[in-house]
Amino acid sequence: MKHVLPILAVAGLMAGCASSTKTTHTHSPDPVPAKAGSVAVAAPGAPGARLGKTDAEGFTVIFDGTWDGWVVNENPSAWKIVDGALRACGDRSHCFYIGALAPFKDFEFKADVLTEPGSNGGIYIHTKYQDTGWPWGGYETQVNQTQGDWRKSGSIYSVKDVREVPVKDNQWYTHHVIVKGNTVKIYLDGKLVNEFTEEAGRVAGKDFERKLNQGTFAFQAHDPKSVVYYRNVRVKKN
Repeated sequence: MKHVLPILAVAGLMAGCASSTKTTHTHSPDPVPAKAGSVAVAAPGAPGARLGKTDAEGFTVIFDGTWDGWVVNENPSAWKIVDGALRACGDRSHCFYIGALAPFKDFEFKADVLTEPGSNGGIYIHTKYQDTGWPWGGYETQVNQTQGDWRKSGSIYSVKDVREVPVKDNQWYTHHVIVKGNTVKIYLDGKLVNEFTEEAGRVAGKDFERKLNQGTFAFQAHDPKSVVYYRNVRVKKN
């Protein structure tokens, strides 16, 4: 599972939160920081005003550039909204969807993701809000192209893992998760990279549930050296 960086190393790594000079993503001059345990309400006409609208494929937008419907637990400084995207970079922290569409059981979920080199992140499904720690509930779907952990994007973390991925750092790609019954499928940019069918009678673990149930989504800020962006987040209940 994820590990926490030694405290003495954190200060030296904070420089990793600066954008790579090679990244194709440009930063807004006015990022919007998160506040722990609070959710800002979108003003009329703000990007969040599109929340709840359904697109031609039947997906509903659940993040569109504001904090409406989302809450950050520990270390809120790890999160900002930059150019309409959630930017994760800092000490361990998780950003949970707490909007009106939750909870989710069978669904399709899509988010556009961009990783800077050497970054680790994650998208949790069927999880539940908690104040601190790595989320216990549900499964983590891994986000990692080049960070040292061998479990790469599309992995169902420590359950069914992927070693090779068809996507690259510094490029936006679509992370697509489908849950139907006891099966999870993960597509990256339209390519099926992982399929897992949960065995009958699977029992929740002690440290992590790692079991289908129902719940919400959460994005992960993994460490100060990892920079990951999430945008255009949408979901369709099945």
